[in-house]
Amino acid sequence: MKAEKMREWTTDEMRAKEREFSDQLFRLKFQRASGQSDVLQKIRVLRRDIARVKTLLRQNEMQAAEGAEKKS
Repeated sequence: MKAEKMREWTTDEMRAKEREFSDQLFRLKFQRASGQSDVLQKIRVLRRDIARVKTLLRQNEMQAAEGAEKKS
């Protein structure tokens, strides 16, 4: 998924998607352990999506902190 599309999400939506992606990753890891080799690419994509969501959440936190500092 593209980061531009993710930036349109609210913080709550990002957290929900992060949980959803993590759950999917958990299930795919079990599938891979049971011998299905076609899930490796999906695992890689999900790991990247989780990282993107976490990065955007952190950026939002940093911007909020900067805004609070400037207000004080």
